[in-house]
Formats: sequence, structure tokens, C-alpha cells
Amino acid sequence: MIVAPIVLVLFLVAAFALGLLSRRGKDMDLEQWSVGGRGFGSVLVFLLLAGEIYTTFTFLGASGYAYSYGGASYYILCYGALAYVMSYWLAPAIWRYAARERLVSQPDWFVRKYRSRGLGLLVSIIGVVAMVPYLQLQLTGLGIIVEETSYGALSSTAAIWIGAIVLAAYVIVAGIHSAAWNAVLKDILVLVVVVAIGIYIPVHFFGGLGTMFDTVETAKPGFLALADASHDTGWFLTSVLLSALGFFMWPHYFGAVYAAKDEQTFRRNAMFLPLYQLILLFVIFVGLTASVAVPGLAQGDLSLLRVARESLPPVVVGLVGAAGLFCALVPGAMLLTTSATMLAQNVYREFVRPSATDAEVGRLAKILVPVVTAIVLYLTFQGGSAIVNLLLLGYAFVTQLLPAVLASLLRRNPVTRWGAGAGMVVGVVVVTWLTLGKINTGQLLPFLPAALGHLNVGVVALVVNILVTAAVSALTRSETRSDRPAGDDDVPAAVTARPAPAAGEDTP
Repeated sequence: MIVAPIVLVLFLVAAFALGLLSRRGKDMDLEQWSVGGRGFGSVLVFLLLAGEIYTTFTFLGASGYAYSYGGASYYILCYGALAYVMSYWLAPAIWRYAARERLVSQPDWFVRKYRSRGLGLLVSIIGVVAMVPYLQLQLTGLGIIVEETSYGALSSTAAIWIGAIVLAAYVIVAGIHSAAWNAVLKDILVLVVVVAIGIYIPVHFFGGLGTMFDTVETAKPGFLALADASHDTGWFLTSVLLSALGFFMWPHYFGAVYAAKDEQTFRRNAMFLPLYQLILLFVIFVGLTASVAVPGLAQGDLSLLRVARESLPPVVVGLVGAAGLFCALVPGAMLLTTSATMLAQNVYREFVRPSATDAEVGRLAKILVPVVTAIVLYLTFQGGSAIVNLLLLGYAFVTQLLPAVLASLLRRNPVTRWGAGAGMVVGVVVVTWLTLGKINTGQLLPFLPAALGHLNVGVVALVVNILVTAAVSALTRSETRSDRPAGDDDVPAAVTARPAPAAGEDTP
């Protein structure tokens, strides 16, 4: 049993070393630290964008969802593939504008496009509210994975503290580069481990994948379809839609897009990223196997770890734990880097000290890394159900940014800053009210057919968002336009005074 903890410690040391080494030969100014100097090629951007689907939530949650809800877990396979197809057009458009304007955060996009520091602040608040619980989940998941795969030799509390310190340390030193370098090792490890156990565990318990499906269907008739009333076809389709639309609205995804060196990177990757999504299928296989092999678990999210411990030698269990460890550290580094950048750039620079230089903002961002980490640690150990609820709202929250982003890509934007802000606020309020009040679509709109009674509430909020955005924009268009010429007094100097791209740099 001692072998598994040793494997975990060795990979944690490797993650720390890679994180520190990733800054070698680079001057870590704000642009280099936050968006990699806009110099990442196809491989690193692929790993940052593709690897972000493999977090501790996916590592534990995908198998746990399959364990608890069977066929409903298939939605996880669908939304990422659709989002990557959308990225063929969306990501290059975002990159072109960001490269020309030298943007370093997602709120920068809204400040520049809508000529509004207030809108940038609103986007920052929505982003942080969504990302802090998401980062908390990574640390909580890390603790669970390490404790389970070390056979209890390393406690969850100790793992969370050690993981948080390691994560904060190398993010301070190297920012987004630490995530990129660790993503290389992470994706190799995840690819090998997930595919191997996804094939081996069904074979070990049932003799093959076909027999596994037959056994599950016999033991739980209808379980492999959308059997649960709350996870019907309407829920499935709208959940896929919401997740696909919101996929690239997470602030740290904007950072990954900004980091690319040219727009062709996204078009090349969009052809392969949907295939990479299929690796999640092997995680679902493990969850379905566990639903029959180890029934009655109080927490379905532990299904992959428990069935692995029962069927694999300790050294392999250690490798499973190491893969889960990296599934926390890599997205954690992106979330920490993005949160600190947003607070320094879009709160401090724009509202506290507009004359701050890039060097000053960069130093503050690094100082904020341990501050954000400390807040997340507090929530991890003291937070209650409110944090879990906020996590569940995360995708629905960030998806409320989509209408304003898409409108800003038009040659003549019909949405005003007031319309964009009002739509976001109303969308967030609606989805919070429906989710925390546990009100489903059927209760909200009782005249709908029964098949539409469990639509994802985030989609309902998005529709309300669009209607409010359109109405408020129509009322305020004569007062203020989002497509006013550059130089408007409402644009902070920190955004308008970006240095021009160097000669020969990849720009539109």
C-alpha cells in the first residue's frame, strides 16, 4: 500500500518542478505572466483548451453522474464537442481583437468593446463569483482523490494544504506558463490512465464492455437511457445547449485564447478537439461498471476511486491518483492566474489607480495569488451548501455573458453598454432565483408540455437576458452607443493606451 502514496508524492514534486521551470528564460511582465506573451503554439493551446475539460469535477463527477443517473451522463460527451466546433469561428474572432488591442483579461474585452469601465467591473464580479467556487472544487476534489488513492496514508486536509501551497507558489513564479507546462504531463497521464482503466475495469468485473452494458441493463432496466424524470430529453438537450454556449465564456478560457500566437491555431485544433472529448467515454464506462459492481455508495462521485482500489494494484491506483492530482493543479493554475489578473487589471487599475503601469499591475496580480488562495482555502474548510450552490450556478452565470460577446463581434453592434449590463444582471438574478428556490421550468411555466418541464434553468435565464438586452438597448441607443469611436472619455487610459504590436507580429 505504501507504493501509492510514493507515486503521488513523486508526481506532486514533478508538478512543482515543471511549474517553476516554465518561467526559465522569460521576463514575467503582465502580458507574459497572464497570457504567455501571446506566443503559445498549436500544441500548448490544444492542451490548455482540451485539458480544461479534465478537472477534478470531471474526473470524479463524470463517473459519479454515470453511477447515479446512467444515460444522463452522456450529455458530458456532447457539449464539449459542440463547443469545440463553435470555436472554429468564435476563438479566431476573439483572438484577433485581443491581439490588436493587447487585452489581458476577459473584462478588458467588455471595457474596450462597450466603452464602459462599469461593465468591465460587472463582468469581473460575475467571473470571480463563478471561478472561486470552481477553484474550491479543484482543491476539495484533490483532497478526496489523494486520500482515497493513498489508502488513507495522506489525509484530505493535508493534501489540500500541500496542493494549495504548491499551486500558489508556481503560479506566482510563472503564471499561465505553469499551467501550460503541467498540462503536457497531465494530458499524457490522463490519456493513458483513463483509457486503460476504462477498458480494464469493465473487463475485470464483467469480461467486456458489451457484457457490462447487458449486466447494467438487466440489473437496472432503463438506466442506460434517460430514465430519471428530472433528467428527461428536455433537460438533456437544454443542458447540452447551455454548456456548449457557455464553454468559452469562462474567464480563464479567454486567457487561453489570448495566449495563442496566431488564429490558425484554433482552426487546426477545432478539427481534433471533439475527438479528444471521447476520452470521457471511458470515465463513464467506469461509473456504469461501479453502479453494479459496488452499489450503494453514499457518494456516487467516489465510484471511480472505490472500484479502482478494489480491482487494481497499488502502483496503478497511485497513477490514477496522480492523474486526478494534475486534474486539479492545471485548471487550478489557470483559475488562479485569471482571477488575480482580473482583480489587478479590472478593479485596481480601473477604479483605484488608473495611472498604474503594467509592471505595477503585474506585481499586484502576483501578490493577489496567495490572497485568492487563502480565500479559497477558507471556503474549502468552512464553506457550506451556499458554495456548492454557487458552483452549480457557474456555467449558468458565465453563459449570461454570451449575448453581449456575440453582439460585440458584429460590424455594427446593436447592443448598448446599458443593454449588455442589464441583460447580464437580470440573467444572473433569474438563474439564481430558480436554482436556489429549486423551481423547475414546469413550476415556473405550468402551461408548457410535460416534456419541457425540466428545461435547464440557465437556458430560461438566457432567453430573459436576450429580451432584456434588446429592450434596454432600444431605449438607450440614442443616449449611449457601444460602437462610439475610440477615444471616448469613458474608456480608461489603461485600455486605450496599449502598445502597438511589434513589427512582424501575428496580428489581424
